[in-house]
Amino acid sequence: MKITVDFEECLKDSPRFRATIEEVEGDVCELESKLDKLVKLCIGMIDAGKAYNAANRQFVSGIRELAQQSTRDEVIESSLTKFAESLQEMINYHTILFDQAQRSIKTQLQTFIKDDLRKFKEAKKHFDKVSEEKETALIKNAQAPRNKQHEVEEATNILTATRKCFRHIVLDYVLQINVLQSKRRSEILKSMLSFMHAHLTFFHQGYDLFSELQPLMKQLGGQLDQLVVDAAKEKRDMEQKHSTIQQKAALQDFSNDDSKLEYNVDADNGIAMEGYLFKRASNAFKTWNRRWFSIQNNQLVYQKKFKDNPTVVVEDLRLCTVKHCEDIERRFCFEVVSPTKSCMMQADSEKLRQAWIKAVQNSIASAFRDKGEDGEKLDRKSSTSTGSLDSGGEPKEKSLKGESALQKVLAIPGNTCCCDCGQPDPRWASINLGITLCIQCSGIHRSLGVHFSKVRSLTLDTWEPELLKLMCELGNGVINQIYEARREELGARKPQPADPRHEMEAYIKAKYVDRRFVRRPSDEELRNKVVSLSKQEKRLSSSSDHLPPRPPPPTPKLRPGSNSSGQTVKSADSGIQNSADGSREMLATTPSSNSLADADAAESPPMPMPATLPPPSPCKEMVFYEPKEYSPGLQLYWASCARSLPDMAEALAHGAEVNWVNTEDDKRTPLIMAVQGGSLVTCEFLLQNAANVNQQDAQGRGPLHHATMLGHTGQVCLFLKRGANQNAADIDEKTPLTIAVEAANADIVTLLRLAKMNEEMREAEGPYSQSGDETYQDIFQDFTHMASNDPEKLNRYQQYDSQRP
Repeated sequence: MKITVDFEECLKDSPRFRATIEEVEGDVCELESKLDKLVKLCIGMIDAGKAYNAANRQFVSGIRELAQQSTRDEVIESSLTKFAESLQEMINYHTILFDQAQRSIKTQLQTFIKDDLRKFKEAKKHFDKVSEEKETALIKNAQAPRNKQHEVEEATNILTATRKCFRHIVLDYVLQINVLQSKRRSEILKSMLSFMHAHLTFFHQGYDLFSELQPLMKQLGGQLDQLVVDAAKEKRDMEQKHSTIQQKAALQDFSNDDSKLEYNVDADNGIAMEGYLFKRASNAFKTWNRRWFSIQNNQLVYQKKFKDNPTVVVEDLRLCTVKHCEDIERRFCFEVVSPTKSCMMQADSEKLRQAWIKAVQNSIASAFRDKGEDGEKLDRKSSTSTGSLDSGGEPKEKSLKGESALQKVLAIPGNTCCCDCGQPDPRWASINLGITLCIQCSGIHRSLGVHFSKVRSLTLDTWEPELLKLMCELGNGVINQIYEARREELGARKPQPADPRHEMEAYIKAKYVDRRFVRRPSDEELRNKVVSLSKQEKRLSSSSDHLPPRPPPPTPKLRPGSNSSGQTVKSADSGIQNSADGSREMLATTPSSNSLADADAAESPPMPMPATLPPPSPCKEMVFYEPKEYSPGLQLYWASCARSLPDMAEALAHGAEVNWVNTEDDKRTPLIMAVQGGSLVTCEFLLQNAANVNQQDAQGRGPLHHATMLGHTGQVCLFLKRGANQNAADIDEKTPLTIAVEAANADIVTLLRLAKMNEEMREAEGPYSQSGDETYQDIFQDFTHMASNDPEKLNRYQQYDSQRP
C-alpha cells in the first residue's frame, strides 16, 4: 500500500503527522526485510540453477558418448546426437534465464535497497535528532523565569533556531518518504517484469526447439513399435538357434566328436583352417602356451589376441613337412618342420590332431599346385593423368571380395588412411568418388545420399573388375587435390579421428556437398584445360598405330537433311565431313586408331563394317572447335574422350552436369564421348555418378549404339548390365542388334541376344522376378572379366582380318 505524507501537515508536527511517520517507518522496515529475503532466495535459485545446468551438461555428455559408441547403428547414433544437441540448446537457454534473473532481481533490487533505503535511513536519523533538539528547546523555553530576561532571550533564540532547522529537515524527510514510496512501485514491478519476460523468452525458445524436433520424435515413435516386434522375433530366433546349438553340442559330447574343424581352401576370408593349439616355446624352459593358429595364404600363423598382428610360423608351406610326435610326454602333439626351424604343437584330442595334420598336408599340396601362378598385382602404368590397373595376361578371376579388393585398393598411394580424417587402415570406400574411408566417415557419407557418395565395404562386398579398376584409377590423393584445394587457404582445419562426430559431419558436408574448398577455375584456365584435353586425346589415340591395317571402309551415307548433291568437304587431319547444310559427318580411317595406351583402352578395337552400315566415329577423328562458351560440362565432355578420370572428377566438382549435352556437336554426352575414347573405366565412372545410359544424341543413338558401332564388346556388356535399352532405334531405325548383325560381330550379337532372352524370361516369370537365367549371368561375368583383365582376347576379329590374304 502506498502511504504519502502531506508537506503542510509535517510543519504542524501534529500527532496525525507523527502517526503517519511511524506507519511509514514500519512499512519501510518491513519492505527492506522482504526485499532482502527475495534477493537471498534469488541467489539461492541461481546457484541451484547453475548446479542443475552442470549436472545436465554431464548428462548430455553421457548421451554423446553413447552415440559415439553406437556408430554401427546409424539410427541410434543420429537420433542420440540430435537429442543431445537439443538438450544442449535447452541448457544454453537456462543459462541465459539465470543470467537475466541475476540482473533483474538480484542486482536491481540490491541497488534499490542500498541506494534508496539507505537515503531514507539517513534522513530518518537526522529527523529523529532534530526532533529531540526541538523538544529540548521547547522545554527550556517553557522553563525560563520571567524575571531573568537574558535566559528568556537565550531560550527564545534557541527555540527559534531549532524550529527553523526542524522545518528544513522535516521537509527533506517527508520528500524522501514520498520519493521512496513512489519509486518502490516502479523498481519492484520493473524487476519482476524483466524476470517474467526472461521466462517467456525461455519457454518460447524451448517450444520452437522441440517443435523442430517433433517430426523426428514422431518418426522414431512409429519405428519403435516395429523395433519391438523385430526384437521379439530376433529373441525367438536366437532362442531357437541357442537350443539347436545346445542339442548339437550335447550330441558332440555324447559322441566325443570334437573334430569339427574342416579344411577349406576356397574360404572367403582366405583362412583355410583355424583353431586353438598349444605351442611349445623355443626358450630354454620349453613352456607351452595356448595360441590361436590359422592357415592362410600358404602360411601357418598364430595370434595371442585378436588385435595382435599374426606371428608367422612358416612363411611358405611348400618348404615344410608335418609329422606326429610320440616321443614326448604330452599327448596329441605334432611338429611342423621347415628348413630353418621346427614348431611343436599340441591339439586337444587325437581327432583334432589328425585334422590339423591333414590341413597342413592339403595346404602344402595346394601351394605346390599354385606354384608359378602370380598373385594379384597392381601396376600403375604411366599416363598423362593417372595410372590404371593392368590386368592383361592374368588368368580370368572371379569378382573380388574381402582381402583381395582391400589389398588392391590400399596399394594406391594415399589410400592407406581415411580420405577425410586420416584414420589408418580404412575398410570402406566411396565408389563414385574413388576414395577410401574409415567406418565413422563412411556413416557420414552414407547420410549424404547416393547422389553425393555411394559407400561400399572393401572386405564384405563383392567387387566387379571394372569397379575395382575405377577405384585404382583415382584414390585419396587425386580427390583431395580437387576437393581440398583451398582448405589451407581458407584456414579450415581437417578433422582428426578422435574429433567429435558433429565436427567431422560439418567438414564432410562442406567438402562434398557445399564444395567449399574446391578451387574454381578462371575462364582462361578452363579454356586452356579444355584445349589441353582435346590435344591430349589426340596424342593418346595416335599411340595405337602399331595395330595391323585393314582395308578402308566405303564412304558413308549422308544424314537425312543433307543437300541433294551430297557434296562434302573433308578436313585433311580431322576426318570430319562438313556437308552443304552445315551438318557434321565422321569418316572412318584405319581401325587402329581405337587402340589405347593402357590395358583398359585396348578393350576392343573397331571391327570391319559392311558397306551397308555407316562406319563408326573413332575418338581420334574428333576435332576441337572453338565453342560458344567454356563450361565444366565441356571439360567433362573432352576429359571423358581423353580418358582422364582426374579431370572428369574435377569437372564434376566444379558443377558439371554428368548428362551435359553438347548442342554444338550432335547433342553428344560425356558418356558417348567415353565410348568414343574406348575406356571401360571412364564409362563406369560416369555411370557411378548417375550418367543416363539411354540418353541419345541427335542421330537417336545412345551409348549402346556407339559401343556396338565401334565394336567395344566390354562396353556393350557394361551398358547391358546397367540397364541400357537394346530395343532403342536411331533415326535410321537401326537397333544395336541390327548394327551388330550387319557388322558380323559375333560377341556383341551374342550379348545382345542373351540380354533380350533374359529379359523375356524375367517378364514371363512375373514382375517380381530378379534372378534371370544363370547361363546369362555366367556369360556376362566372363565377358566382364575378359574386358577388364584380358582385353586382348576381345581383339579376335582384328587379328583374324590381319591374317586374311
